[in-house]
Amino acid sequence: MSKPVRKAVFPAGGLGTRFLPATKVIPKEMLALVDKPILQYGVEEAIASGIEHIIIVTGRGKGAMEDHFDISYELDATLERKGKKELLELSRKISSMARISYIRQKEPLGLGHAVLCAKDLVGDEPFAVLLPDDVIDANPPCIKQMIDVYQERGGSVLATMTIEGPGISAYGVLDGKQDASNPRIYNCAGMVEKPKFEEAPSKQAIIGRYVLTPRVFELLEKTTPGAGGEIQLTDGILALLKHEKVFGYTFEGKRYDAGDKFGMLQATVEFALKRPEFAEKFKEYLKGLSL
Repeated sequence: MSKPVRKAVFPAGGLGTRFLPATKVIPKEMLALVDKPILQYGVEEAIASGIEHIIIVTGRGKGAMEDHFDISYELDATLERKGKKELLELSRKISSMARISYIRQKEPLGLGHAVLCAKDLVGDEPFAVLLPDDVIDANPPCIKQMIDVYQERGGSVLATMTIEGPGISAYGVLDGKQDASNPRIYNCAGMVEKPKFEEAPSKQAIIGRYVLTPRVFELLEKTTPGAGGEIQLTDGILALLKHEKVFGYTFEGKRYDAGDKFGMLQATVEFALKRPEFAEKFKEYLKGLSL
């Protein structure tokens, strides 16, 4: 019986340069998608998947993330005094939604290094990694689907999505065979980072959700830094493949790249249309545009 997946790591120390000038002061993870920071969507996904402990790997100038999930005494007191009970309940819910720990990545030395920073907080147990830029609309939640695969198969699990055509070259691509008993599962043999379209080993692009065994930490510690002195998570997973099984899993749901301006615009429109309080009004507004 595999150990339960109780902890989730959120690498959130990047500079967010694709969203400058907005991210000059505001962490990209705190940019709003409709009315919630993109980081909160990931935290809510993890909690809905049974995660008990959230570990956020931060960097310099990222204090707003800690403030967001903390109690705001002044705000709560003001809302209570003005009788705004629904907003007060919302504020208190955010500050009590999960057990959250923070660890600072002092230098941006790659995704693998960011995950490695969480080693002491994760300990000797399997864990999830969620990249806040990838907002996923899925029911059941994407990480829950992946945890189920981990509990069934016992190996690390990488989330994948099918990409047709040359667009696959923008992703890390899974090399492996489709499982005979479940077409959503791939037995991973390797990964290729941003291959040419004609050289891609499959149509399965790896995206920002992982369920990993703790052995990946010792392998990341031994990983030779690449370009820019960065330690890549991909290299750690490739090393992990030499010791244990790794699976790709084509999740059910839709992924939005909220780290990209166009992806953020797409997500904003589609998430807004799912909100019953203003979906119809927004839909009528969109229909009335001269496009």
